[in-house]
Amino acid sequence: MSTISFAAPQHHRSAPRPSAPAGVRHLHAVPSVAQRPAQLRLTRRGRVVVFIAGLIVIALASLAFGASSVATQKAGQPVATETIVVGSGQTLWDIASDIAAQTGEEDVRDVMHEIKQLNALESGMLMAGQLLRVPAAGADAGE
Repeated sequence: MSTISFAAPQHHRSAPRPSAPAGVRHLHAVPSVAQRPAQLRLTRRGRVVVFIAGLIVIALASLAFGASSVATQKAGQPVATETIVVGSGQTLWDIASDIAAQTGEEDVRDVMHEIKQLNALESGMLMAGQLLRVPAAGADAGE
């Protein structure tokens, strides 16, 4: 049977320093803690946490600022509507401008927005023969 022996590590000694003249002390240039630049090191988990916190801040800001763009109509107040059939070559702008002229609305874009909301339209594309709910011509805009 063989025997395993472990040797103790050998330490290397550096060369002796020259002696200083009497009364002179050697000062080693060791940077103090105040001189070292502060380093921020994030782990992967830390970066994920910072990223998610940023997303939450952005979401809260968009909710806070987006609330001001909600329609000013009172909740529960019904809008008087009528149904029309889209004619060939008719655009949403044409329909909205006719209704704006009948109701006294100054901005055609507001009427277009209302028609889009009433019909759940994502775009202003209309097809001939399509049925649209529009604000009633006899309805007063201030009611």
